[in-house]
Amino acid sequence: MTIIDKVVAAVTPLESEEERRSARATARQAANDAPWLARVLDHHQQIEAAFAAVKDAGDANGRRRAQKWLGTLLTGHSVAEEAVLYPAMALGDQKGHATAAYTEQSGAKINLAALETLDPMSQEYLDKLEHVRGAVAHHVYEEESKWFPALASEADAALQMRLSARYTEEFDRYMGADAAGL
Repeated sequence: MTIIDKVVAAVTPLESEEERRSARATARQAANDAPWLARVLDHHQQIEAAFAAVKDAGDANGRRRAQKWLGTLLTGHSVAEEAVLYPAMALGDQKGHATAAYTEQSGAKINLAALETLDPMSQEYLDKLEHVRGAVAHHVYEEESKWFPALASEADAALQMRLSARYTEEFDRYMGADAAGL
């Protein structure tokens, strides 16, 4: 972990598990009228499971395979959000949140690339993985607690359907055949 990573981690307050559960429950309620949000939430859970699979892998090859899947899933998810949801936020009342979202996802991609340079069975690797997981968990919390419920409440039914169709299209375009299993 770089000195910058350590400083950011030290000053960024982490949400409790209870706060995360509460945010997800609130977002699930908002997803009743926003099909795109239901899909996003499902992806968030799959991403959490993919982080756990990387950490739990018993050998270097297994860890690299799990890391590759995590990277693929995170990228497909972020491409769909960046192409569809963040622009909708910026065009609405959330320009600052959209900018923060783009920045956070760029940081996660950089840190995932850094993992590729580390021995997958080292403590340094596990520390970096945990740093990335924590940053992504915080990003997910922001989306689920504030940003996406606000977008869901602002949009009329026609926009909800358009966001749903476009989010699915972008995710599936990136993921290709892998999207069928998700």
